[in-house]
Parts: sequence; C-alpha cells; structure tokens
Amino acid sequence: MEEVAAFRSEHDLLGDRDVPMEAYYGVHTLRAVENFQISGQRLCDAPDLIIALAAIKEAAAQANMDLGLLGPTQGNAIIAACREIRDGALHDQFVVDLIQGGAGTSTNMNANEVIANRALEILGHRRGEYTHLHPNEHVNLSQSTNDVYPTALKLAAWAGIHRLLRSMGDLRLAFAEKAGEFSEILKMGRTQLQDAVPMTLGQEFGTYALMLAEDEARLSEAAQLIREINLGATAIGTGITAHPDYAARVRDRLSEVVGFDLLTSPDLVEATQDCGAFVQLSGVLKRVAVKLSKTCNDLRLLSSGPRAGFNEINLPARQAGSSIMPGKVNPVIPEVVNQVAFEVIGNDVTITMAAEAGQLQLNAFEPIIFYSLSRSIAHLTAACGTLEKNCVRGITANKERLRDMVEHSIGIVTALNPYIGYRNATEIALEAHRSGRGVYELVLEKGLMSKDRLDAVLRPETLTKPQPLILAETA
Repeated sequence: MEEVAAFRSEHDLLGDRDVPMEAYYGVHTLRAVENFQISGQRLCDAPDLIIALAAIKEAAAQANMDLGLLGPTQGNAIIAACREIRDGALHDQFVVDLIQGGAGTSTNMNANEVIANRALEILGHRRGEYTHLHPNEHVNLSQSTNDVYPTALKLAAWAGIHRLLRSMGDLRLAFAEKAGEFSEILKMGRTQLQDAVPMTLGQEFGTYALMLAEDEARLSEAAQLIREINLGATAIGTGITAHPDYAARVRDRLSEVVGFDLLTSPDLVEATQDCGAFVQLSGVLKRVAVKLSKTCNDLRLLSSGPRAGFNEINLPARQAGSSIMPGKVNPVIPEVVNQVAFEVIGNDVTITMAAEAGQLQLNAFEPIIFYSLSRSIAHLTAACGTLEKNCVRGITANKERLRDMVEHSIGIVTALNPYIGYRNATEIALEAHRSGRGVYELVLEKGLMSKDRLDAVLRPETLTKPQPLILAETA
C-alpha cells in the first residue's frame, strides 16, 4: 500500500516550504499565518469577506474567458471552486489573521491558493500541482490585491449593512409600537434634567423611532457609495496587465454574481488610493451609535429607582443585579448597547487614522479598516436586536407615577404664560416650589383664571401640541 505523504513542497520568492498535504492553502498563506498572529480572528471568522473574494474570483474567471485570456477547462474549474466556497465550503482553509501587513496581499493569496487547489482537484490533479492551474497565473489573472481586496471589503460591507438595516428597522418598529401604546399617557418633559413642560410618553418613544428612521436613511445613502469599485485597476489604477475591456466586463460579471449593480470608478488611480467611502460609512455608523447610546441613556434614567429615581417606566427584568444587594435589578440591556456604541465610536477613530495614513498610490492599512468596520456593523446589528427583543418590547409605563409628577410639577405653569402673563406665572411657580402646593390650586386661589378655562388649557391634548389660544371663557 502506497504511503501518503504528509507534506508537499511549495516554492515562493523566499524559497521552499513544506505545506501540509491536506491543506488547500499554500506557501504564501503559510508564511502569513506565521507572520501575523495579532487578533486571533482569522478570515474564516469573516464569512462575508470569503464569499466576496470567491465572487470576485468567479467574475474574473468569467471575464477572462469572455476575453479569450483563460481557457474554458481552467476557467470553469475556477468558477466551480468559487461557487462551492460561496456556498460555504472550505471556509476553514481561510486561516490568515484579519489584521495583517501587506495591504491585504495575504488575504488575496489565501483565496487564490484555496481556489486553485480545489480547482486542481476538480480537474483530477493533486493539490500543489500548479503547472496545471496556478494561483497567480490563472486564479489571479488580470487582477492585483490592490483592486481585489478593496472590492471584497465593499461587497462584505454591503452584506453587513443590509443586515444592520433590517435590525434597525425591527427596533424602530418596536419603539413605534410603544409610542402608540403610550400615546395617551401624560408625563413631564425635561430639559437639562429640570422640569420643562408636559408631553406624552408616546411622543417620547416616537422620537426614538424617528431617530432610527433618520439613521436608516443615512446608512442606505452611505451604502450606495460602496457600490463603486476599482476592479481592473490592477496595481495602482493604470490597469497594467489587464485587457482594455476587462474592467467593464468584470464589473458586469460581478454584478451578475452578487445580484446588484456595481459601478466602475471613473478614475481608477484615484479609486485605488482613496478610502473615503469607508470613512463616510464609518461616520454614519458612529452617528447611529451616538443616537442609539443617547436613547439607552434615556431608558436607564427613566427606569431609575424604583424608589429613589425617576421610576417612570419599567424595563424587563433580565437578571439579578447584584452579588451583595438583594432585590436589585439593573438595566443590563441598555448598558450593553451603550458599550457597543463606545466601541463603534473608537472604531471610527481607527478607520479615520488608517485612511489618513495612506501614501501615494495605495493605502496599506485597509486590513484594519475592514477589521474595525466589520465589527462596528456586526456589533451594532446584534445590539439593535438585543435591545428590541430583550428590552423595548417588554417596557411598561408607571401611569400613576407619571400622572402624579405632572400634577405636582411647576412645569405646567409654562402653558399658562399666554393667559396670566410671565410675571404672574413666575410668582405662581415660586410659590408652588416654596409651599409644595400645586399650580392648579394656586391659580384658582388667586383668581387668575376661571376653573373652566383653566381645565380647558390644561387638557392633555392642549398641553402636548400647538393649539390656538383659548381667549374666551368656556360655557
């Protein structure tokens, strides 16, 4: 019985190396694994990126066959291998750390080698027999890392953005449903944490829904920017080694593969060095994070107590809150969302600095851009989902507490300014504050308004939206 070798020998610029026979990756990947042990997160932990790389290699093979640059035997084997990878096969063979030097070359070569070795098997050859089908000469034909890698990042981001948009949409609907449920519940609004004027709890929750809707629109706009790709640029944007028709052909083929229209940048030299679309997208993610965190700050404050805080709403109890204080329940879901927001804001700084650090015709720091961007997208997606399912849908209102605060707040005196004048309103507010008596009681006592007129002015529907002045006494 013939003994199967445990290793195969492969050669690169630096010499020969033994690669495990069972591996689909090759010598370039092997060296990258040894060089980059940074994050503990490998390409296989970013399936969107692997699928994007396989889509690009499939489209490139199709375009090269269309142009007569690649034979059908090799081209079809490459396409078959790419389709298997897009369906989830061999992802465990993408083993390079996501944070890497070389502007993504190790990622591109990991893809080239895995695809080449699987294509060789399809053709009936053994892995590593590159004379029949080569990672660089065939899988990477008409390409460079410098156009493949940024295009793959954009395709992966596109997939992640649309998952995030769905998660944000679900959260928005949850807030909107609560706004409807709370639409008739009057409460005190606050500015600078001081009593302001009345509003409804529904208006408060409707604001959270609207803020998400605005950010969904901004995120959709930012996503459109990453439809512009630089495939065909090759090394620096001049298209060296590529056919004159390749850029247009590969764009059309890739659009077919991924199912949405892509655009070729009008200036490939500019596109190859510019990371502006990633900066823009990260900025929008930061906007989402900031507003989501502000919302969670509100939820924590409104639910504070239960005896010594606002205690206006109840968040669902998710776990015991203390190892020492019995009965304590903490707002753990808003807290975890706050922390995701802090991370996204920090990632935006990283992406900003990485984009700024590019030099001349290439930005070498796109790996950290992708690493940071993909985590912002993934963690925001999860945060929106957990906030919706584990918090917002279970929120209840403490109606009696809300009504009591409105009745005893001096804030309602603002609604009386047009009727009793600012000076009288100020005196009423000061006396109410000193005595602890209600505004309603003091206005009647001083004869500043009749009971019927005062009741009409202080109706919830009058207090919470613009209304014409009630100039005449009600009958």
